[in-house]
Amino acid sequence: MAQAMVKLGEHEDRVLTVVKGKYGLKNKSDAVNFVIDKFEGTFLEPELRPEYLEKLDKIKKQKGTTYTSIDELKCQIEHA
Repeated sequence: MAQAMVKLGEHEDRVLTVVKGKYGLKNKSDAVNFVIDKFEGTFLEPELRPEYLEKLDKIKKQKGTTYTSIDELKCQIEHA
């Protein structure tokens, strides 16, 4: 486990104290870990490139083939 010395401003210290109290955490280190866990997906999620979004839109607009039975699907796959 990594350890770090962190300098916090007065406001940031208060925020951690509130998080610690609200969620019943043992110490401010747990509060920091909680905040990181809570928000890591939000900030680390990569944004999709515009050209990929356009490709997804084209795929969504395509109409699929419907089959009335599994046998019909199997026949289509075998003759492809």
